[in-house]
Amino acid sequence: MSELNSVRASLNYLVDTGVKPATHLYLPLGDPKRIIGDYRPYDVTIRDARSIADSFTLEREGFEFCRHETKVTDFFDEDQRRDIYDPEIERLVLQVSGARRVVVFDQTVRVQSDRTRAEKGVREPVALVHNDYTDKSAAQRVRDMLPADEAEDLLSRRFAIIQVWRPLRWKVQKLPLAICDAQSMTPAEIFESDLIYRDRVGETMRMTHNPDHLWYYFPDMAPDEAMVFKTYESEQDGRARFTAHTAFDDPTSPPDAPPRESIES
Repeated sequence: MSELNSVRASLNYLVDTGVKPATHLYLPLGDPKRIIGDYRPYDVTIRDARSIADSFTLEREGFEFCRHETKVTDFFDEDQRRDIYDPEIERLVLQVSGARRVVVFDQTVRVQSDRTRAEKGVREPVALVHNDYTDKSAAQRVRDMLPADEAEDLLSRRFAIIQVWRPLRWKVQKLPLAICDAQSMTPAEIFESDLIYRDRVGETMRMTHNPDHLWYYFPDMAPDEAMVFKTYESEQDGRARFTAHTAFDDPTSPPDAPPRESIES
């Protein structure tokens, strides 16, 4: 394989202090109590994966890149997300994963612009190295979404939680998504983190730094492109189980690039 183009950028990793990290989602951005934990930036190499996009697999590296057209005209419209995008995502994940059944249970729009977030009531990009589910929270998600007897039957067999990430109205040039090759991660770097809402507590993963982590991104992702990646896999047989990911400040972003807008499903 020829040497890939790459950038050097800072990624925010957890530092293990013995205290379980947490995020209080109901507190406003900038509140010093919102994020509990010690995070430090580490300079890493993030490889431009466009030239080898077809070489990644969901089962080995934990992610795949694909072209994906959508008929959604306004991702800020909840009805369009439910009636149009949910079925599109279901079909995509069935195709990429080979699953027998797909349940779409969440859509999160994230935008960089403070003004747009306030107008649309959406979330901000996450610039911390993380993974969305743990063994505990993945099982709880199944129980939350399905009738009790059906959930327990499914939990006795293989299941996975897969995310689909895409840009909204324009190419993502600011705060693109970096993703870590699952083969380069080890259990020693994984730490559970509480995700605290007003009415419940979930659990995600934070990662400590390992210089062997292999990071990739797909620069200038367009609205007809998507990344499909695992945030949980129940099998523990050597296949990819988790994929750490984060937004990052790309030093090659044009100064006049529009603020990032994306949706994760």
